[in-house]
Amino acid sequence: MTRDRLRLGEEGEALAARFLEERGYRIVARRWRGAGREIDLIAEKGGVVAFIEVKTRRAPLAPPALAVNRRKRNQLAAAARLAEARWPARAFRFDVVSVVVEKGLVRVEHLADAFRLGD
Repeated sequence: MTRDRLRLGEEGEALAARFLEERGYRIVARRWRGAGREIDLIAEKGGVVAFIEVKTRRAPLAPPALAVNRRKRNQLAAAARLAEARWPARAFRFDVVSVVVEKGLVRVEHLADAFRLGD
């Protein structure tokens, strides 16, 4: 992965975290790692823990959230099984945040409960 793509991804994660915080979420972890996998953001709101995949693109042809395919969902779910041990007996879900940077403008979309295990 090129440095430019890494920087874009890091900026996207920071924008996503700020977006969520402005909407009442508490970010409890960034780039959480477990079982050789990574969860971009883990956030909590109203007693629900959200395991969040952030996808950042420049002028995409398709919505960035479409890049969260079955393989990526399974990877996220495997990491979440380890992470959820830190929050026992809590409700949890999987969210996707899409960040699009185009012509100096930024658009952020939050898809709460974007998929379920087994989807």
